[in-house]
Amino acid sequence: MEIKKILIVRFSSIGDIVLATPVIRCVKQQLANVEIHFVTKKNFSDVLSQNPYIDKLYTFKADISELVPELKEEKYDLVIDLHKNLRRFRLKQKLGIKSYSFNKLNLEKLVAVKFKNTGILPAKHIVDRYFETVSKLGIVNDQKGLDYFISEKDKVNMTDYWSMGFNKKYIVLVVGGSYYTKQIPLNKLEEICEKSQLPLVLLGGKEDREQARLLKGKTKGLINLCGILSLNQSASVIQQAEWIITPDTGLMHIAAAFKKRIVSVWGNTIPQFGMTPYLANSENVILEISGLACRPCSKLGYKKCPKGHFKCMNEIDYTFVSDLS
Repeated sequence: MEIKKILIVRFSSIGDIVLATPVIRCVKQQLANVEIHFVTKKNFSDVLSQNPYIDKLYTFKADISELVPELKEEKYDLVIDLHKNLRRFRLKQKLGIKSYSFNKLNLEKLVAVKFKNTGILPAKHIVDRYFETVSKLGIVNDQKGLDYFISEKDKVNMTDYWSMGFNKKYIVLVVGGSYYTKQIPLNKLEEICEKSQLPLVLLGGKEDREQARLLKGKTKGLINLCGILSLNQSASVIQQAEWIITPDTGLMHIAAAFKKRIVSVWGNTIPQFGMTPYLANSENVILEISGLACRPCSKLGYKKCPKGHFKCMNEIDYTFVSDLS
């Protein structure tokens, strides 16, 4: 059967959607005259709003069922499911068409978390596993990495945030994260600020404003943009940076899309889950405390350290930050 129209499904989150962009690009470029539609949650639409490989972007606020009538009318030939949860199952059931689904490795991750047996996890990045999902279509990875596109209106002029003596070189320091146990603690953020020889720009969401305010109060020369910029404006700031220091966040994957030099900091999650910066700069640094008996303690994260000591983040040494230039 000739495939003319495909629906790709990935509901969340920022990083996971960015990691899906090579599949979007390769399917569009490698299948003749194919039309690509994508469905995601409305609050993540900015990640893909400028993507030229997507012909139509569908979004929903609360329940995917609100889109079903429209999606049925599209008469898709195939669904590529890169999310694989209950909601996408219901969607595929209602559309009643052929689909290919991504293997989330939930069992393997559960074993890694419960028994600390990371050897059960495949030594394969999630992007490469995404490509396994579309291999039956003859789609191959073009090895060009991740995509992130920013409109002209979202491009940030950094000179607007600097006083006299603007220094074009700066480091982005990401404050916050989706879970507390993924976040760099305040005392370690202070250590990074003390060691850095380059100016630092703080990025994060509205929920990170207080942490950033505390940090700025203790450290001179910071530019605090937490909760001020949109996601795409934050991406523009990252695009212009020399380095980005970040925990396991969506901004880390945006930085990888721009081939930036990244210091990625790993707390309760581990690089073996397959979500390290993808095909990014060769100078990248991965920071983690290996050999902790309690790590990984979750495939996602917690509101506080289950053991109370938070060694996975508190024992990381940032002395080398003084050498970043």
